[in-house]
Amino acid sequence: MNFRDCPPDREDLPVASFFQDGPQLGNQYDDDRALRDGLRRRLPADVLAALEPDLRAMGARTISEIIPLGNAAEAQPPRLVPYDPWGRRIDQIDVAPAWTALERIAAEEGLVAIGYERRQAEWSRLYQFVKLYLFGPSSATYTCPLAMADGAARAIEVHGDAALKSRAYRHLTTRDPGKFWTSGQWMTERPGGSDVGRTETVARRDANGYGLYGTKWFTSATTSQMALTLARIEDAHGNAATGSRGLSLFYLETRNPSGQLDRILIHRLKDKLGTKALPTAELSLEGTRAQLVGQPGDGVRNIAAMINVTRIHNVMGAVSGMRRAIALARDYAGRREAFGKLLNEHPLHVETLAGLQAEFEGGLALFLHLLELMGREECGRATAEQTAVLRLLTPVAKLYTAKQAIAVTSEVLESFGGAGYVEDTGLPRMLRDAQVLSIWEGTTNILSLDALRAIEKEKAFEPWLAQVTEIIERLQHPGLEEPVARIRHALQRISRFLPKALEMGEEVVMAGARGFAFSLARTTIAALLAQQAEWSMRTDNDGRALLAVLHWLRQDLAPLVYSMPHGPLCMRALALDEAAPLPEVPAEAAH
Repeated sequence: MNFRDCPPDREDLPVASFFQDGPQLGNQYDDDRALRDGLRRRLPADVLAALEPDLRAMGARTISEIIPLGNAAEAQPPRLVPYDPWGRRIDQIDVAPAWTALERIAAEEGLVAIGYERRQAEWSRLYQFVKLYLFGPSSATYTCPLAMADGAARAIEVHGDAALKSRAYRHLTTRDPGKFWTSGQWMTERPGGSDVGRTETVARRDANGYGLYGTKWFTSATTSQMALTLARIEDAHGNAATGSRGLSLFYLETRNPSGQLDRILIHRLKDKLGTKALPTAELSLEGTRAQLVGQPGDGVRNIAAMINVTRIHNVMGAVSGMRRAIALARDYAGRREAFGKLLNEHPLHVETLAGLQAEFEGGLALFLHLLELMGREECGRATAEQTAVLRLLTPVAKLYTAKQAIAVTSEVLESFGGAGYVEDTGLPRMLRDAQVLSIWEGTTNILSLDALRAIEKEKAFEPWLAQVTEIIERLQHPGLEEPVARIRHALQRISRFLPKALEMGEEVVMAGARGFAFSLARTTIAALLAQQAEWSMRTDNDGRALLAVLHWLRQDLAPLVYSMPHGPLCMRALALDEAAPLPEVPAEAAH
């Protein structure tokens, strides 16, 4: 990423005496010590040796080819052409040639295929997502259609019939650019976003199968060749079940054999804060042909396989975005001089960069841990306890790393001063694109409640507690005594939260769900960072990873929130700016 070249000097203008060099990027695999160390600790030596040349090549391709394509795609956003010159409705979305080129690269590099070829067995997901991590920050968010293609492939692999597996699944998982498909994930409607129980789209049965009727308010990657969506099956009298249990999952292809949209009307492209190169539309289905996926009425259960995958893609986007932002800030700090010294010679600036790096390494540790669990689960090598932990940590990691990414990227922009606020540096785009990460695939509050559901339905809390406890009990290095003590104390506090909050009422549990989810994330990360630190100290005699742990411990690992005895009354009064009685603070809240 470079500052735009300045125009040549003119004789009638004063000659500028100084031009600031912009930040530069090197090979994005070789320059990422935290990533390489994380892989060295996790992967068998022979597996890493086999994969590393491809990862290094991807790190180089990111700079030489993918960044220019991403910039070109951003400079030419998608455009909706509703009619042809003779008045026929065509609803054609024109995308930049660079966007199409990114699709070709994604197929060639196997950015979906690797996860399903499973040539590296349980390590396949780790390999796939590390390549996505290298590709993503340069790709103008082409990772969005890849995420939905991956989620659709997993849903079809688990719930699809032979016909879907022989057609859609093959297209989604191929490395052939001429055959590769991406997928839409058309769930959001006017009445509800995360509340899919308010879905209004209906499926009507006829002699040829199902036709879908309804409006989708927000459909990303609308140029994809297929989509998965929810709908209610009408009976012979035009009636359909209500609520979440009445929903079924459907597969549709966006175009008919003639190449025309299959009874799909595109009303407009969304004008978004960020992700400008990504086509996102509002559309209606007017009898679009569709195929049932799984059993009728099992739609919400069936999309779980898809959503769990796309949420981990969101984690990847957050962590890789933090890494890219910090890489730019670090390089710039060695180029920009202020008050007689480079920025990286000013103690306060160094302290700021150190804090950002610790945040990133925490998110990276959680991301890599999720991929280990995901790989084991998909290959049938996970224990029931590991599967439960994966179910719990997936929403927790998604919500927490998304918040991290926004905060880190905002701080990075500030580190560039005024240049961070100027569009043609390319820096503001990073913050705009980061903001969507806390919204896609469920907002922070929705995911916090989902973590509670994982604890209730999958009984995931005890396995999580046992896993984190086992990690810290295995740590032997004397430099980790304080981190272990802090983590153990946080685990004790977290273990008390749900029983204590339930005594105070279900609304107290709900109100504290976000703080509880943050506590799970921070404490898990602390244990994973400590685990990495011990490995680094023993293997490389390197204490740098320990510094990340110590920096992480500067915050409260368990920011638990207990609402007051007056509960909803007090919270509503503050939220809605109303008068309230004087509250009593429970003793637990003071600790």
